Amino acid sequence: MSTTITTSNDVLRARSKQVLLTDTTSLKANEAGDEINIATDAKVISLPAIDANNIGMELTIRNTGADANNIVTISPAAADSISGSIALAASVFSASGVANKDLINTKATAISGDFVTLKAVSINKWFITAGIGIWASQA
Repeated sequence: MSTTITTSNDVLRARSKQVLLTDTTSLKANEAGDEINIATDAKVISLPAIDANNIGMELTIRNTGADANNIVTISPAAADSISGSIALAASVFSASGVANKDLINTKATAISGDFVTLKAVSINKWFITAGIGIWASQA
């Protein structure tokens, strides 16, 4: 895991590694715990395939681009799915939970700082544990 622990005045603080992406990227299991920031439009972030050795890994992916400028697409491995929900002001978005379907931060409604945190909870299943923004499941 890429979490740095520092102490200051006897206070323990944990900091997640911040990674800035500028291109389409395939994440590796050893990047679990990192916070992935992307400010470039129309890039795809591919998640590592879930197996028995990396169940429990967690990733946060954040849109840091200008408002209404970036579409961020998160793509699970072919056998994996993304499930869970993100509460919105007037409704709740629920991910489809269908294998090999992307999770998309919609461009027109994107606001800098929109994010989703995903956790590998079982073989072939990512769950949304936190999130902000307007997201959609691939049709």
